[in-house]
Amino acid sequence: MAALALLGVAAALGPGLAAPRYRPDWASLDARPLPAWYDRAKVGVFVHWGVFSVPAWGSEWFWWHWQGQHDAAYESFVRRRFPPGTTYAEFAPRFTAYDFQPRQWAQLFQRAGARYVVLTTKHHEGFTNWGSPVSWNWNSVDTGPHRDLVGELGEALRESNLRYGLYHSLMEWFNPLYLADKQNDFKTQSFVLKKTMPELYDLVLKYKPDLIWSDGDWEAPDSYWNSTSFLAWLYNDSPVKDTVVVNDRWGRGCSCRHGGFYNCADKFRPGTLPQHKWEMCSSLDRLSWGYRSNMSLPEVMDEMSMIEELVQTVSLGGNYLLNVGPTKEGVIVPIFQERLLALGRWLDTNGEAIYESQPWRVQMENTTDTVWYTSKGPVVFAIFLLWPRDNVLHLSSPIASPGTQVTLLGFAGTLEWQIQPGAGMLITLPSLLPSPLPPQPGWVVKLGGVK
Repeated sequence: MAALALLGVAAALGPGLAAPRYRPDWASLDARPLPAWYDRAKVGVFVHWGVFSVPAWGSEWFWWHWQGQHDAAYESFVRRRFPPGTTYAEFAPRFTAYDFQPRQWAQLFQRAGARYVVLTTKHHEGFTNWGSPVSWNWNSVDTGPHRDLVGELGEALRESNLRYGLYHSLMEWFNPLYLADKQNDFKTQSFVLKKTMPELYDLVLKYKPDLIWSDGDWEAPDSYWNSTSFLAWLYNDSPVKDTVVVNDRWGRGCSCRHGGFYNCADKFRPGTLPQHKWEMCSSLDRLSWGYRSNMSLPEVMDEMSMIEELVQTVSLGGNYLLNVGPTKEGVIVPIFQERLLALGRWLDTNGEAIYESQPWRVQMENTTDTVWYTSKGPVVFAIFLLWPRDNVLHLSSPIASPGTQVTLLGFAGTLEWQIQPGAGMLITLPSLLPSPLPPQPGWVVKLGGVK
Protein backbone atom coordinates (compact mmCIF):
# COMPACT_ATOMS: atom_id res chain seq x y z
CA MET A 1 0.00 0.00 0.00
CA ALA A 2 2.82 2.39 0.87
CA ALA A 3 4.44 1.76 -2.48
CA LEU A 4 1.16 2.45 -4.26
CA ALA A 5 0.78 5.67 -2.30
CA LEU A 6 4.27 6.77 -3.35
CA LEU A 7 3.43 6.03 -6.99
CA GLY A 8 0.30 8.13 -6.64
CA VAL A 9 2.31 11.03 -5.23
CA ALA A 10 4.84 10.73 -8.07
CA ALA A 11 2.05 10.76 -10.64
CA ALA A 12 0.46 13.79 -9.02
CA LEU A 13 3.76 15.66 -9.03
CA GLY A 14 4.12 15.10 -12.76
CA PRO A 15 6.20 13.02 -15.17
CA GLY A 16 9.51 14.56 -14.17
CA LEU A 17 9.69 12.81 -10.80
CA ALA A 18 8.61 9.42 -12.06
CA ALA A 19 10.67 9.46 -15.27
CA PRO A 20 13.49 6.91 -15.47
CA ARG A 21 17.11 8.06 -15.34
CA TYR A 22 19.02 7.11 -18.46
CA ARG A 23 22.55 5.77 -18.12
CA PRO A 24 25.33 6.93 -20.47
CA ASP A 25 25.31 3.66 -22.43
CA TRP A 26 23.49 2.66 -25.58
CA ALA A 27 21.41 -0.08 -23.97
CA SER A 28 19.77 2.51 -21.73
CA LEU A 29 19.65 5.42 -24.19
CA ASP A 30 18.23 3.35 -27.04
CA ALA A 31 15.35 2.27 -24.77
CA ARG A 32 14.04 5.84 -24.48
CA PRO A 33 10.67 6.18 -26.23
CA LEU A 34 10.74 8.63 -29.11
CA PRO A 35 8.67 11.73 -28.25
CA ALA A 36 5.37 11.36 -30.11
CA TRP A 37 5.42 14.73 -31.89
CA TYR A 38 8.14 13.60 -34.28
CA ASP A 39 6.33 10.61 -35.79
CA ARG A 40 3.14 12.66 -36.10
CA ALA A 41 4.92 15.52 -37.91
CA LYS A 42 6.04 13.50 -40.98
CA VAL A 43 7.28 16.51 -42.99
CA GLY A 44 10.21 18.83 -42.33
CA VAL A 45 12.42 21.33 -44.16
CA PHE A 46 16.22 21.15 -43.95
CA VAL A 47 18.30 24.34 -44.42
CA HIS A 48 22.01 24.20 -45.33
CA TRP A 49 23.48 27.69 -44.88
CA GLY A 50 26.97 28.84 -44.03
CA VAL A 51 30.21 30.29 -45.39
CA PHE A 52 30.03 27.64 -48.15
CA SER A 53 27.12 29.74 -49.51
CA VAL A 54 29.68 32.40 -50.53
CA PRO A 55 31.62 30.50 -53.24
CA ALA A 56 28.26 28.80 -53.95
CA TRP A 57 29.88 26.29 -56.27
CA GLY A 58 30.29 22.51 -56.25
CA SER A 59 28.72 21.80 -52.88
CA GLU A 60 28.79 22.66 -49.19
CA TRP A 61 32.02 20.59 -49.03
CA PHE A 62 33.76 23.36 -51.01
CA TRP A 63 36.56 23.97 -48.49
CA TRP A 64 37.44 20.28 -48.24
CA HIS A 65 37.45 19.71 -52.00
CA TRP A 66 39.55 22.85 -52.50
CA GLN A 67 42.13 22.61 -49.73
CA GLY A 68 41.66 19.12 -48.29
CA GLN A 69 41.65 17.13 -51.53
CA HIS A 70 43.20 19.85 -53.75
CA ASP A 71 40.63 19.06 -56.41
CA ALA A 72 41.82 20.70 -59.65
CA ALA A 73 38.33 21.97 -60.58
CA TYR A 74 37.98 23.77 -57.24
CA GLU A 75 41.48 25.21 -57.40
CA SER A 76 40.75 26.50 -60.90
CA PHE A 77 37.46 28.02 -59.76
CA VAL A 78 39.18 29.99 -56.96
CA ARG A 79 41.93 31.19 -59.29
CA ARG A 80 39.35 32.46 -61.79
CA ARG A 81 37.01 34.12 -59.30
CA PHE A 82 39.16 35.41 -56.43
CA PRO A 83 42.46 37.28 -55.94
CA PRO A 84 45.70 35.27 -55.55
CA GLY A 85 46.28 34.02 -52.03
CA THR A 86 42.59 34.05 -51.09
CA THR A 87 41.82 31.94 -48.00
CA TYR A 88 38.53 30.33 -47.03
CA ALA A 89 38.35 32.57 -43.96
CA GLU A 90 38.12 35.58 -46.30
CA PHE A 91 34.76 34.32 -47.54
CA ALA A 92 33.17 34.87 -44.11
CA PRO A 93 32.70 38.69 -44.39
CA ARG A 94 30.86 38.07 -47.67
CA PHE A 95 28.35 35.83 -45.88
CA THR A 96 26.16 38.88 -45.28
CA ALA A 97 22.60 37.56 -44.80
CA TYR A 98 21.52 41.06 -45.91
CA ASP A 99 18.16 39.78 -47.19
CA PHE A 100 17.49 37.22 -44.45
CA GLN A 101 13.89 37.65 -43.29
CA PRO A 102 13.28 34.88 -40.74
CA ARG A 103 9.53 35.46 -40.58
CA GLN A 104 9.26 35.13 -44.35
CA TRP A 105 11.19 31.87 -44.16
CA ALA A 106 8.90 30.60 -41.42
CA GLN A 107 5.79 31.50 -43.41
CA LEU A 108 7.19 29.76 -46.51
CA PHE A 109 8.00 26.61 -44.57
CA GLN A 110 4.57 26.63 -42.97
CA ARG A 111 2.89 27.01 -46.37
CA ALA A 112 5.07 24.12 -47.60
CA GLY A 113 3.34 21.88 -45.07
CA ALA A 114 6.41 21.40 -42.88
CA ARG A 115 5.84 20.66 -39.22
CA TYR A 116 9.52 21.07 -38.28
CA VAL A 117 12.60 22.85 -39.65
CA VAL A 118 16.26 21.86 -39.22
CA LEU A 119 18.96 24.54 -39.64
CA THR A 120 22.71 24.01 -39.94
CA THR A 121 24.11 25.67 -36.82
CA LYS A 122 27.62 24.53 -37.81
CA HIS A 123 28.73 22.46 -40.79
CA HIS A 124 32.10 20.70 -41.16
CA GLU A 125 33.75 24.07 -41.92
CA GLY A 126 33.34 24.96 -38.24
CA PHE A 127 31.66 28.35 -38.79
CA THR A 128 28.80 28.74 -36.31
CA ASN A 129 25.52 30.49 -37.17
CA TRP A 130 25.27 31.80 -33.62
CA GLY A 131 27.71 33.54 -31.29
CA SER A 132 29.45 30.41 -30.07
CA PRO A 133 31.60 31.18 -27.02
CA VAL A 134 34.31 28.81 -28.30
CA SER A 135 34.44 29.85 -31.96
CA TRP A 136 36.08 33.27 -31.72
CA ASN A 137 35.76 35.34 -34.90
CA TRP A 138 34.47 32.30 -36.80
CA ASN A 139 30.78 32.82 -36.09
CA SER A 140 27.89 34.83 -37.49
CA VAL A 141 27.88 37.40 -34.68
CA ASP A 142 31.59 38.34 -34.84
CA THR A 143 31.82 38.40 -38.64
CA GLY A 144 29.69 38.12 -41.78
CA PRO A 145 26.04 38.83 -40.90
CA HIS A 146 26.80 40.08 -37.36
CA ARG A 147 23.51 38.41 -36.41
CA ASP A 148 22.38 35.44 -34.35
CA LEU A 149 20.94 33.45 -37.25
CA VAL A 150 20.05 30.44 -35.11
CA GLY A 151 18.18 32.55 -32.59
CA GLU A 152 16.34 34.71 -35.13
CA LEU A 153 15.05 31.76 -37.14
CA GLY A 154 14.05 29.90 -33.98
CA GLU A 155 11.96 32.81 -32.75
CA ALA A 156 10.18 33.12 -36.12
CA LEU A 157 9.51 29.38 -36.38
CA ARG A 158 7.97 29.24 -32.93
CA GLU A 159 5.74 32.20 -33.74
CA SER A 160 4.49 30.05 -36.65
CA ASN A 161 4.07 27.02 -34.35
CA LEU A 162 6.78 25.00 -36.11
CA ARG A 163 9.19 22.70 -34.27
CA TYR A 164 12.87 23.68 -34.41
CA GLY A 165 15.73 21.31 -35.11
CA LEU A 166 19.44 22.12 -34.99
CA TYR A 167 21.94 20.40 -37.27
CA HIS A 168 25.40 20.26 -35.70
CA SER A 169 28.60 18.75 -37.08
CA LEU A 170 30.68 17.06 -34.39
CA MET A 171 33.91 17.42 -36.35
CA GLU A 172 35.59 20.31 -38.17
CA TRP A 173 37.84 19.56 -41.13
CA PHE A 174 40.68 21.95 -40.36
CA ASN A 175 40.38 22.73 -36.65
CA PRO A 176 43.93 22.28 -35.20
CA LEU A 177 42.53 20.69 -32.03
CA TYR A 178 40.62 18.13 -34.06
CA LEU A 179 43.59 17.41 -36.32
CA ALA A 180 45.81 16.89 -33.25
CA ASP A 181 43.31 14.41 -31.75
CA LYS A 182 43.09 12.65 -35.09
CA GLN A 183 46.89 12.44 -35.24
CA ASN A 184 46.73 10.74 -31.82
CA ASP A 185 44.26 8.14 -33.13
CA PHE A 186 41.55 9.90 -31.08
CA LYS A 187 43.13 8.84 -27.80
CA THR A 188 43.14 12.53 -26.78
CA GLN A 189 39.95 14.61 -26.60
CA SER A 190 41.10 18.23 -26.65
CA PHE A 191 38.72 19.14 -29.48
CA VAL A 192 35.73 17.45 -27.85
CA LEU A 193 36.29 19.01 -24.44
CA LYS A 194 37.16 22.51 -25.67
CA LYS A 195 34.94 22.83 -28.76
CA THR A 196 32.33 20.19 -29.61
CA MET A 197 30.73 19.58 -26.24
CA PRO A 198 30.72 23.22 -25.03
CA GLU A 199 28.91 24.13 -28.26
CA LEU A 200 26.34 21.36 -27.99
CA TYR A 201 25.50 22.27 -24.39
CA ASP A 202 25.35 25.95 -25.35
CA LEU A 203 22.92 25.23 -28.22
CA VAL A 204 20.60 23.23 -25.99
CA LEU A 205 20.60 25.67 -23.10
CA LYS A 206 20.29 28.77 -25.27
CA TYR A 207 17.79 27.66 -27.93
CA LYS A 208 15.98 24.67 -26.38
CA PRO A 209 15.68 22.74 -29.65
CA ASP A 210 13.03 20.14 -30.38
CA LEU A 211 15.52 18.10 -32.42
CA ILE A 212 19.29 17.69 -32.63
CA TRP A 213 20.47 16.48 -36.03
CA SER A 214 24.03 15.30 -35.43
CA ASP A 215 26.56 14.77 -38.22
CA GLY A 216 30.31 14.67 -38.85
CA ASP A 217 30.77 11.68 -36.56
CA TRP A 218 32.15 9.01 -38.87
CA GLU A 219 35.91 9.31 -38.32
CA ALA A 220 35.91 8.59 -34.58
CA PRO A 221 34.06 6.26 -32.16
CA ASP A 222 31.27 7.59 -29.93
CA SER A 223 33.59 7.19 -26.92
CA TYR A 224 35.79 9.94 -28.40
CA TRP A 225 32.83 12.27 -28.89
CA ASN A 226 31.43 11.62 -25.37
CA SER A 227 28.12 11.07 -27.12
CA THR A 228 26.48 8.84 -24.53
CA SER A 229 27.31 11.23 -21.68
CA PHE A 230 25.82 14.14 -23.61
CA LEU A 231 22.67 12.19 -24.51
CA ALA A 232 22.20 11.02 -20.92
CA TRP A 233 22.30 14.67 -19.80
CA LEU A 234 19.99 15.65 -22.66
CA TYR A 235 17.40 13.00 -21.71
CA ASN A 236 17.72 13.35 -17.92
CA ASP A 237 18.46 16.94 -17.02
CA SER A 238 18.29 19.30 -20.00
CA PRO A 239 15.44 21.81 -20.41
CA VAL A 240 14.14 19.76 -23.37
CA LYS A 241 14.50 16.31 -21.80
CA ASP A 242 10.87 15.28 -22.39
CA THR A 243 10.45 16.58 -25.94
CA VAL A 244 13.82 16.48 -27.72
CA VAL A 245 14.47 14.04 -30.55
CA VAL A 246 17.88 13.07 -31.92
CA ASN A 247 19.17 11.11 -34.91
CA ASP A 248 21.76 8.32 -35.15
CA ARG A 249 25.06 10.04 -36.09
CA TRP A 250 26.94 9.98 -32.80
CA GLY A 251 30.12 8.09 -33.70
CA ARG A 252 31.61 5.61 -36.13
CA GLY A 253 29.31 2.60 -36.37
CA CYS A 254 26.30 4.28 -34.70
CA SER A 255 24.39 5.07 -37.87
CA CYS A 256 21.32 2.83 -38.28
CA ARG A 257 22.09 1.23 -34.88
CA HIS A 258 21.96 3.77 -32.03
CA GLY A 259 20.27 7.03 -31.15
CA GLY A 260 16.71 8.25 -31.63
CA PHE A 261 15.37 8.02 -35.18
CA TYR A 262 17.63 6.59 -37.87
CA ASN A 263 18.96 8.46 -40.91
CA CYS A 264 21.24 5.57 -41.90
CA ALA A 265 22.57 7.45 -44.95
CA ASP A 266 21.75 10.59 -46.90
CA LYS A 267 18.73 10.00 -49.15
CA PHE A 268 18.22 6.58 -47.51
CA ARG A 269 15.45 4.46 -49.01
CA PRO A 270 14.66 1.15 -47.34
CA GLY A 271 13.18 -1.53 -49.56
CA THR A 272 10.80 -2.81 -46.90
CA LEU A 273 9.16 -1.49 -43.73
CA PRO A 274 11.89 -0.84 -41.11
CA GLN A 275 11.26 -1.84 -37.52
CA HIS A 276 12.67 1.45 -36.23
CA LYS A 277 11.53 5.03 -36.81
CA TRP A 278 13.56 6.61 -39.59
CA GLU A 279 13.88 9.75 -41.69
CA MET A 280 14.75 10.34 -45.32
CA CYS A 281 16.64 13.56 -45.91
CA SER A 282 16.60 14.72 -49.52
CA SER A 283 17.56 17.91 -51.36
CA LEU A 284 15.74 19.96 -53.99
CA ASP A 285 19.11 20.50 -55.67
CA ARG A 286 19.97 16.93 -56.62
CA LEU A 287 23.73 17.67 -56.64
CA SER A 288 24.23 19.71 -53.47
CA TRP A 289 22.83 20.56 -50.05
CA GLY A 290 24.26 24.09 -50.06
CA TYR A 291 23.28 26.73 -52.63
CA ARG A 292 25.02 26.62 -56.03
CA SER A 293 24.88 29.70 -58.24
CA ASN A 294 25.35 27.56 -61.37
CA MET A 295 22.49 25.17 -60.60
CA SER A 296 20.39 24.38 -63.69
CA LEU A 297 16.73 23.46 -63.91
CA PRO A 298 17.20 19.74 -64.76
CA GLU A 299 19.26 19.44 -61.57
CA VAL A 300 16.30 20.57 -59.43
CA MET A 301 13.89 17.93 -58.22
CA ASP A 302 10.54 18.21 -60.00
CA GLU A 303 7.18 18.13 -58.26
CA MET A 304 6.44 14.52 -59.20
CA SER A 305 9.76 13.28 -57.77
CA MET A 306 9.21 15.23 -54.57
CA ILE A 307 5.70 13.84 -53.99
CA GLU A 308 6.86 10.32 -54.89
CA GLU A 309 9.67 10.50 -52.30
CA LEU A 310 7.29 11.84 -49.65
CA VAL A 311 4.65 9.17 -50.27
CA GLN A 312 7.08 6.25 -50.36
CA THR A 313 8.84 7.48 -47.22
CA VAL A 314 5.69 7.95 -45.15
CA SER A 315 4.17 4.66 -46.36
CA LEU A 316 7.29 2.92 -45.04
CA GLY A 317 7.00 4.66 -41.66
CA GLY A 318 9.54 7.43 -42.25
CA ASN A 319 9.64 11.20 -41.98
CA TYR A 320 10.55 13.31 -45.02
CA LEU A 321 13.10 16.12 -44.53
CA LEU A 322 13.44 18.20 -47.71
CA ASN A 323 16.47 20.49 -48.05
CA VAL A 324 16.94 23.96 -49.49
CA GLY A 325 20.17 25.95 -49.63
CA PRO A 326 19.74 29.74 -49.28
CA THR A 327 22.10 32.24 -50.90
CA LYS A 328 24.78 34.06 -48.92
CA GLU A 329 22.35 36.99 -48.66
CA GLY A 330 19.68 34.78 -47.12
CA VAL A 331 17.42 34.39 -50.14
CA ILE A 332 15.61 31.12 -50.85
CA VAL A 333 15.64 31.27 -54.64
CA PRO A 334 12.27 31.33 -56.46
CA ILE A 335 12.56 27.81 -57.93
CA PHE A 336 12.98 26.39 -54.40
CA GLN A 337 10.06 28.49 -53.17
CA GLU A 338 7.92 27.23 -56.06
CA ARG A 339 8.72 23.61 -55.24
CA LEU A 340 8.02 24.07 -51.53
CA LEU A 341 4.69 25.77 -52.25
CA ALA A 342 3.76 22.95 -54.64
CA LEU A 343 4.43 20.47 -51.85
CA GLY A 344 2.25 22.55 -49.55
CA ARG A 345 -0.64 22.66 -52.03
CA TRP A 346 -0.51 18.88 -52.40
CA LEU A 347 -0.54 18.47 -48.63
CA ASP A 348 -3.42 20.93 -48.26
CA THR A 349 -5.55 18.44 -50.20
CA ASN A 350 -3.96 15.14 -49.24
CA GLY A 351 -2.34 15.76 -45.85
CA GLU A 352 -4.96 13.64 -44.09
CA ALA A 353 -3.17 10.61 -45.57
CA ILE A 354 0.25 11.84 -44.40
CA TYR A 355 0.22 13.64 -41.04
CA GLU A 356 -0.19 11.41 -37.97
CA SER A 357 -0.59 8.39 -40.24
CA GLN A 358 0.80 4.90 -39.64
CA PRO A 359 2.04 2.23 -42.06
CA TRP A 360 -0.70 -0.17 -43.09
CA ARG A 361 -0.32 -3.97 -43.20
CA VAL A 362 0.65 -3.52 -46.86
CA GLN A 363 2.81 -0.57 -47.83
CA MET A 364 2.73 -0.91 -51.62
CA GLU A 365 0.56 -2.69 -54.15
CA ASN A 366 2.34 -5.86 -55.17
CA THR A 367 1.54 -5.28 -58.83
CA THR A 368 2.90 -1.72 -59.12
CA ASP A 369 5.13 0.84 -57.41
CA THR A 370 2.70 3.66 -58.14
CA VAL A 371 0.16 2.84 -55.39
CA TRP A 372 1.15 3.21 -51.75
CA TYR A 373 -0.78 2.86 -48.49
CA THR A 374 -1.02 4.62 -45.14
CA SER A 375 -3.57 4.24 -42.38
CA LYS A 376 -5.11 6.13 -39.49
CA GLY A 377 -7.06 4.00 -37.03
CA PRO A 378 -9.62 1.99 -39.04
CA VAL A 379 -9.22 4.16 -42.15
CA VAL A 380 -6.90 3.18 -45.00
CA PHE A 381 -5.53 5.61 -47.58
CA ALA A 382 -4.44 4.43 -51.04
CA ILE A 383 -2.15 7.01 -52.65
CA PHE A 384 -1.87 6.54 -56.41
CA LEU A 385 0.80 8.46 -58.29
CA LEU A 386 -0.61 7.93 -61.80
CA TRP A 387 -4.22 8.54 -62.85
CA PRO A 388 -5.54 5.36 -64.55
CA ARG A 389 -6.40 5.87 -68.21
CA ASP A 390 -9.81 4.20 -67.91
CA ASN A 391 -10.62 6.13 -64.70
CA VAL A 392 -10.79 2.81 -62.81
CA LEU A 393 -8.36 2.27 -59.95
CA HIS A 394 -7.45 -1.38 -59.34
CA LEU A 395 -6.50 -2.18 -55.74
CA SER A 396 -5.63 -5.79 -54.95
CA SER A 397 -4.75 -5.43 -51.25
CA PRO A 398 -7.83 -4.04 -49.43
CA ILE A 399 -10.54 -6.51 -48.46
CA ALA A 400 -13.88 -4.75 -48.84
CA SER A 401 -17.09 -5.31 -46.86
CA PRO A 402 -20.71 -4.36 -47.58
CA GLY A 403 -20.19 -1.22 -45.49
CA THR A 404 -17.06 -0.05 -47.31
CA GLN A 405 -17.09 3.63 -48.27
CA VAL A 406 -14.69 5.24 -50.73
CA THR A 407 -13.96 8.93 -51.19
CA LEU A 408 -11.35 10.87 -53.14
CA LEU A 409 -9.60 13.55 -51.10
CA GLY A 410 -10.29 16.98 -52.58
CA PHE A 411 -13.43 15.72 -54.36
CA ALA A 412 -16.98 15.91 -52.99
CA GLY A 413 -19.13 12.82 -52.66
CA THR A 414 -18.48 9.09 -52.49
CA LEU A 415 -17.11 6.90 -55.26
CA GLU A 416 -18.63 3.76 -56.71
CA TRP A 417 -16.68 0.54 -56.30
CA GLN A 418 -17.04 -3.18 -56.85
CA ILE A 419 -15.27 -6.34 -55.85
CA GLN A 420 -12.44 -7.15 -58.22
CA PRO A 421 -12.55 -10.68 -59.59
CA GLY A 422 -10.00 -12.68 -57.62
CA ALA A 423 -9.27 -10.17 -54.86
CA GLY A 424 -9.40 -6.47 -54.13
CA MET A 425 -11.48 -3.59 -55.42
CA LEU A 426 -12.27 -1.71 -58.62
CA ILE A 427 -12.91 1.96 -57.84
CA THR A 428 -14.55 4.21 -60.40
CA LEU A 429 -12.87 7.61 -60.30
CA PRO A 430 -14.44 10.85 -61.51
CA SER A 431 -14.32 11.08 -65.30
CA LEU A 432 -12.61 14.45 -65.06
CA LEU A 433 -9.44 15.00 -63.09
CA PRO A 434 -10.28 16.59 -59.74
CA SER A 435 -7.84 19.46 -60.33
CA PRO A 436 -7.31 21.69 -63.37
CA LEU A 437 -4.50 20.91 -65.77
CA PRO A 438 -1.66 20.36 -65.32
CA PRO A 439 -2.75 17.51 -63.08
CA GLN A 440 -1.35 17.18 -59.61
CA PRO A 441 1.18 14.38 -59.04
CA GLY A 442 -0.68 11.89 -56.90
CA TRP A 443 -4.17 11.46 -55.50
CA VAL A 444 -5.61 9.73 -52.45
CA VAL A 445 -8.64 7.51 -52.05
CA LYS A 446 -9.87 7.15 -48.48
CA LEU A 447 -11.20 3.70 -47.67
CA GLY A 448 -13.51 3.14 -44.72
CA GLY A 449 -14.62 -0.34 -43.70
CA VAL A 450 -11.83 -2.36 -45.33
CA LYS A 451 -9.39 -4.88 -43.91
